Amino acid sequence: PMKRLRGELDSSMAPKRRPASASFGSGPCAKRPGWTADALKDAPLGRSHRSAIGKARLSACCTETKAILGLPDNYLVGVVPASDTGAVEMVMWSMLGERPVDICYWESFGKTWYQDAVDELKLDNVTGIKAGFGELPDLSKTDPSHDVVFTFNGTTAGVKVPDTDWIPDDRQGLTICDATSAIFGMDMGDWTKLDVITYSWQKVLGGEGAHGMLILGPRAVARLESFTPPRPLPKLFRLTKGGKLIKAIFDGEVINTPSMMCVEDYLDALSWAKSIGGLSALIAKSLANFKVLSDFVERTPWIEFLCAVPEHRSNTSVCFVLKAPNGEGMSKEAVDKLRKMLESEAVCYDIGSYRDAPAGLRIWCGATVEEADLQALTEWLEHAYAAVTA
Repeated sequence: PMKRLRGELDSSMAPKRRPASASFGSGPCAKRPGWTADALKDAPLGRSHRSAIGKARLSACCTETKAILGLPDNYLVGVVPASDTGAVEMVMWSMLGERPVDICYWESFGKTWYQDAVDELKLDNVTGIKAGFGELPDLSKTDPSHDVVFTFNGTTAGVKVPDTDWIPDDRQGLTICDATSAIFGMDMGDWTKLDVITYSWQKVLGGEGAHGMLILGPRAVARLESFTPPRPLPKLFRLTKGGKLIKAIFDGEVINTPSMMCVEDYLDALSWAKSIGGLSALIAKSLANFKVLSDFVERTPWIEFLCAVPEHRSNTSVCFVLKAPNGEGMSKEAVDKLRKMLESEAVCYDIGSYRDAPAGLRIWCGATVEEADLQALTEWLEHAYAAVTA
């Protein structure tokens, strides 16, 4: 038999089980368990999104989302263009500038919102409250008289906001929360602490890309109807007409043409979420998934969480750094080699750390991932590490 080369996986020593799904990427994320294309068989393809059936499907995206999340009655839910990025920037362009802004960031996307405010919107009085990868800034430094923009879960850093106790009920400014990799996977506390919430379909529910979701509380609506931004707004960002909210956006009408196939897929994901017990079951599933990896870290000397504070560790986008046998940080080249070995075996895909983050791994633990698949993955991680460090 051919001699095994250094750094190759030894098939004779490979784990007996392998994940049923190799999708562990942090967006787009794994489809829900049992998903097949048959879930899309009733999609009104070739029909107008303005037809009765098209509008009914889009309206259901809003009403079912609101019901599963348990949002307050006076909160509005709408489908908007361009994924979570579109939703966040639509809000920033439409609402910011009335008062000073605090932007809290500790990873790539939060930093983008800060750069938007400073470099693109060129707002005065912008304060960046920041921390490095793996850390959470001091959120108590935010000023309740300012607007505050923050990510609930730093997808690229594996660091989440542990609670919203730092947000006062009597704040004067708005809280604008990018919740894309947190919502449906974490307890986000009292919804009334958040005036604006944005996310996209392709994270915790495993939907498809390109569509964003925008949730507005009454204080956000009041801002839209009382503040005229001193800048031109492209059509895709316009939420008001004649100084009044375009309420139809929150009742199944959309700013531009959506994919009815993606709409059907999102409705299927919501139906699955309801079938397993709703929001609490989704969160419990994600926490159980996280525990598999947390237990693995406890018993494995060469892998550590990027985030050192347990209460701040994300339970969806879980980020790790690896150590070489000598105890020093593993090089990016070695980490990439380990990851590519596993991809070549079709064991896991898309688990490399984000391009701006420290070299390491990022493994998705949202509710569409199965606990048994993560357990199998840990065995393959050990197998690949042994090969890389042999």
